[in-house]
Amino acid sequence: MVEQARKLCLLGATDQEVADFFEVSTRTIYRWKALHDAFCQALKAGKAEADDRVERSLFSRATGYEHDEVDIRVVDHRIVQTRLRKYYPPDTTAAIFWLKNRKPEEWRDKIDHEHGGAGGGPLQVVVKRYSDV
Repeated sequence: MVEQARKLCLLGATDQEVADFFEVSTRTIYRWKALHDAFCQALKAGKAEADDRVERSLFSRATGYEHDEVDIRVVDHRIVQTRLRKYYPPDTTAAIFWLKNRKPEEWRDKIDHEHGGAGGGPLQVVVKRYSDV
C-alpha cells in the first residue's frame, strides 16, 4: 500500500483521491498517516516529486523552450518523416505567476499603505467643535 500511495501522489493524486483508490474515507488516510510513518513519508515524497515536475514545467513555460519533433505526412502515397525543432516562446502569464509567487514583495498586486504620525508614531486626531470655529 505504501508504494501504491507514493505512485498515486506522484501522478498528482490528492488525499481524497488516495482514499477513493483504497476505498476508505479521508479520515482513514489521515489516521494511517499519523500511525504509519512510512505511509506518511510515501505520500509526502510522491507529492513533492509531482510538485517539482510542475514547477519545472512552469519555469520552462515562463522562459520559453524548444524540443525535437517528427512531422509525419503522406506525400505521393508515401509516408514522409521530417525531423524539426519546435520553439515555444516565453509565456507572459506564466512568468508573472512565477514572479508573484517567488518574489511577492516585488511583484504582488496588493500595495500596503501605512498611515502614521510624525516619526512613525500614532496619528494625532484633532477634534474641532462647531463652537470653536
